[in-house]
Amino acid sequence: MSGHSKWHTIKHKKGALDAKRGKIFTKLIKEITVAARTGGSGDIDSNARLRKAVSDAKAQNMPNDTIDRAIKRGTGELDGASYDEVTYEGYGPNGVAVMVDAMTDNRNRTVAEIRHIFSKNGGNMGESGSVAWMFDKKGYLVVDRSARSEEELFEIAIEAGADDLQDEGDVFEIYTAPESFEAVHEALKAAGIEPQAAEVTMIPQNYIKLEGPDAKTMLKLYDALEDNDDVQKVYANFDIDESEME
Repeated sequence: MSGHSKWHTIKHKKGALDAKRGKIFTKLIKEITVAARTGGSGDIDSNARLRKAVSDAKAQNMPNDTIDRAIKRGTGELDGASYDEVTYEGYGPNGVAVMVDAMTDNRNRTVAEIRHIFSKNGGNMGESGSVAWMFDKKGYLVVDRSARSEEELFEIAIEAGADDLQDEGDVFEIYTAPESFEAVHEALKAAGIEPQAAEVTMIPQNYIKLEGPDAKTMLKLYDALEDNDDVQKVYANFDIDESEME
């Protein structure tokens, strides 16, 4: 990387090393279930969110019968827990903005757990809307530098509807509007390029640089939030030097 590690780069690297397969499966099963329920259909051809969730599950080698059961729980063909989607907002050390997407069958339990994680790890919960304005919802794809030249990749991505391509050293990062994400992702795959990461996510408008104890505290808070069973995704606007990460 180019001397720095923004939150979503750290998240991407952590994801590549994350061996907690059981936890990954739990999060993916919840996403499939909710996608099937809220998308109005258990058919992946007509439900884009479900299509992405199933693709992510298959990328983690989730068995087909596990995927099918999750879809059927979402459509009501099988009994199972009903999950609510909820977002919590708060602050980490040095005013870092943090957003937490969760899926829960017990809102009271989850909010208490998330508040406890924030307070135990140098942060605090905020009101709804307190930090959301600092993020933009965007499609985000990471492509290895060796996949294509910057010019080729730029042409493929922009032609398919991407907004921007950034050189981040050993990878290229592609940004899209949420509604253009799937078209750009498909265009890359059609060109024989398999992104290292591909998701619709919340991208910070600016970053707060952390070092020393603040950096360590923020990473502990981030890990603790991600480790909670009800948490699906964590977004934050911190930037830590590579040397600090070591």
